[in-house]
Amino acid sequence: MKLKAATLAAFKWNEQGLMPAIVQDAKTRAVLMMAFMNTDSLQRTLELGQAVFWSRRRGQLWRKGETSGNTLRVLEIRVDCDADALLLLVEPAGPTCHTDAVSCFFRDLDAFIAEPKRF
Repeated sequence: MKLKAATLAAFKWNEQGLMPAIVQDAKTRAVLMMAFMNTDSLQRTLELGQAVFWSRRRGQLWRKGETSGNTLRVLEIRVDCDADALLLLVEPAGPTCHTDAVSCFFRDLDAFIAEPKRF
């Protein structure tokens, strides 16, 4: 599916042309990760059926799992009420986090506060 320019313009991208994308396991409903998308990564995600994001650190597109094999097959994309965030419902192939954790949200805030350098 190719999104029309008018549809892309209806989204509320930030000043860098990015939007947060929350990734959720479609089966378990666990929140797996958060990344940023731009118009190119959203289009690429729709074309491939696999999650593609914008790396702020590298300044380029990256397909989740392109090196690890832990891809995210996108089953559905939802837009929040303000059109400034996306929710990707996915089928993960392996752990999502680069630490090999199932989810990037495995750290407890209290433990982090007590010993932030450990993380």
